[in-house]
Order: sequence, then structure tokens, then C-alpha cells
Amino acid sequence: MPKDNNKALHKGLGSLFGVETDVEHFLDDIQTGGREVPGRKEVEIPVEEIRPNPYQPRKEFDQKALNELADSIRQHGIFTPLLVRKSVRGYELITGERRLRAARIAGLTTVPAIEVAFSEEEMMEISILENVQREDLNPIEEAAAYDSLVTRLNYTQEKLAQRVGKSREYCANMMRLLKLPSDVQSLVINKKLTMGHVRPLLALKDDDQMYDAAQEILRKKMSVREVEKYVKTLQDKPVTKKKDTKEKDPWIRDLEYRMQSKLGTKVDISPKAMTISYSGTEDLNRILELLNCIEESQQN
Repeated sequence: MPKDNNKALHKGLGSLFGVETDVEHFLDDIQTGGREVPGRKEVEIPVEEIRPNPYQPRKEFDQKALNELADSIRQHGIFTPLLVRKSVRGYELITGERRLRAARIAGLTTVPAIEVAFSEEEMMEISILENVQREDLNPIEEAAAYDSLVTRLNYTQEKLAQRVGKSREYCANMMRLLKLPSDVQSLVINKKLTMGHVRPLLALKDDDQMYDAAQEILRKKMSVREVEKYVKTLQDKPVTKKKDTKEKDPWIRDLEYRMQSKLGTKVDISPKAMTISYSGTEDLNRILELLNCIEESQQN
């Protein structure tokens, strides 16, 4: 019998919970033992043996909120166990990233967890759906999560909309944000611009024009309506083609993206130089503060 259950599980989470059941209820059932899941086992495991979930769509975590959760954990412990699966070396986290980070801050050496026998695809699906349905993601993380479900798990547009509880049009519009250049995406991640500000930029001709427009929007503090009018004035302007350059190594592009996400501005890394763009004195001071290059006394 357990063997048949494992086969059912590995066909995807749809074989375990129906269309009408959301992920939060599904996880609650696992926590309480109210749903039969192959390999379910309550364990206490060392924090150092837990590896992060590689499919975690959430990249930004509020440090203040983590510290507050850590304080609560010190006083009351962890009420909701983490969800993990056994791996060759230790455990892989499925859900509970915030609790794990806070537990480390609180100085815990072990944490309560529930071990389940999820496959790689199921781990990806549950971690993405949990974050999306609980609305813990910024717009770019949400868009990337939808794209992962479509491209890696072969979700149809109908299934995606159904699973995340949104309309097909909403999901399609969110995924279009991934067509924006990474430096413009970073402005959304860092809450410099809203989704309403950057969506009109997709009508422009290339990445450089989108980035330049985004900087102008920031500089002039345009409203969404003003952005729409501004983009229309740019659409008829000719775009000067830049000379083709050698494709950058993937790890350099990834480093650029991570720095852009942290600094909220364009970062360009060439073989012997790194360029960090800024839009004015205030923006420069903001970046220098993030890099710990401004003394506290100078900021006051």
C-alpha cells in the first residue's frame, strides 16, 4: 500500500489535494497529521543539517521582521514545525524559510520538523505555491514563480490561474514583467517603482531605452498616468543601435543581477572594471550608505 501512495505522490501534488483545496490547508493537514502523506515523520533535527530550498521564490526578507520572530522563538519556541525531506547529506527545506532564519538568529541548535517523501518536482511546486498563495512575494518574485510553474512544471495558463487564485490575464501580465531588463526589475524589487510604473515600459524598443526611461521616471517622480503619456512620446523616437558586444559569462550576469537587486540601480561588470550607476546626489548617498561607505555622523 505505501508503494502505491508513493506512486500517486510522484504524479504531482494534484494527486494529493484537489483543485478546491489551497496549499495552506494542505500544509495544515500535514502538520496535524490529518492527511496521509508518504514518509511523514515528526523529527527534531540540527539546524546545521538543513539546506535551503533551491526553489524558494522569495529572495527578499525583512530583517526587522526576522529579528522580531527570533525574539518570539526565544520566548515561546517554534509552534509550527518546518517541512523537510531527507537528502543524501542532511535535510532539504521545503517550507519554513523565515522560521529557519529566525531560529538561527535566536541561536537554536535544533528545530522541530516534519519529514515527508516529496520528489524534486513536488518540493518545487509546494514551495512556490505556498509563497504565492500567502502573498509573501514582491512583483518580480511573483512573476518568476509563475514562470517556473509554467516552464518547469508544465502548468497550463488555466491551471496556473486556478492554482494561484488569480485570473489568466493577471498571471500573463505579471509574467511579462520578466521581459524588463534586470536593472529595471531591481527598481521594483527595491520599491523605487511600482508594477504600474514599469508595465508601460514594455512597449519600448530595447533594454537601454527602458532603463533610461525608468531613470527619468524616478528623477521626475512621475505618476502612473504620467508614465503612460511619457512612454507614448518615446515610442516614435528612433533607437540608436549599440555595437554588438561579447556575451557575458552567466556567473557575471548573475553577480550583476544580485548587486542590482541589493543596490537598486544599474551595475555593469566588465573584465577590469565595475560601474554602479546613480541618478543624483541623494541616490549616490543611498548607495554609499548601503555599502557602509558613509559614517553615521555624516548622515545626520
